[in-house]
Amino acid sequence: MSPAHPPVRRFRTLPALVVSAALTVLAGCSAAPDQAAPTTPPGVVAPADPVTAGTPGTPSPGAPATQPPADPTRVTIPSIGISTSLMELGLNADGTVEVPPADQGMTAGWYTGGSVPGEAGAAVIIGHNDTRYGTAVFHDLHKVTKGADIAVTNSLGKTTHFTVTSTESVSKQSFPTTKVYGPTQSHALRLITCDGAFDANGHPVNNLIVYATLR
Repeated sequence: MSPAHPPVRRFRTLPALVVSAALTVLAGCSAAPDQAAPTTPPGVVAPADPVTAGTPGTPSPGAPATQPPADPTRVTIPSIGISTSLMELGLNADGTVEVPPADQGMTAGWYTGGSVPGEAGAAVIIGHNDTRYGTAVFHDLHKVTKGADIAVTNSLGKTTHFTVTSTESVSKQSFPTTKVYGPTQSHALRLITCDGAFDANGHPVNNLIVYATLR
């Protein structure tokens, strides 16, 4: 039941995300009261073609091989009591970004087409607000404040800390794709979920975006 998006192809050979056009963006959604949410809810940002991850590319001839950064496995926001393991999210067959399954609403996901948290570029973590199964992992994300700590732990047990710099609630019809996914020299983290009132189909009309930078 998610709105259709143009196909998206992902390349992981350039040092920053490149977004050529803004698309409607959704994330971690729920249905209105007394309405069931779809199995794959209107859910996440679909960056435009081409998109390149902010992870190291192929070494140039003669350059020493580099070890790829370890994938993130957990995100914790102590100030609002959020702590969740992370699943990997890729692209659906239609080119839209995956969201965590509705029956795993208490688990957030890391979009593998973006940067690894802590590396240069924009890393994106997506979670539901609510699903038809009830309250989900990012239900209280709207309570996070500027200056709050976000900790991301990777598969090697290393924890990287980010500081919240701002939050915004935006219409899904005017999602700031370039701002969220576009090239950046900073070590950025974005958390995305749904927000706002419900439309006639029981889908939240806004996205909540939390912006953070490496501490």
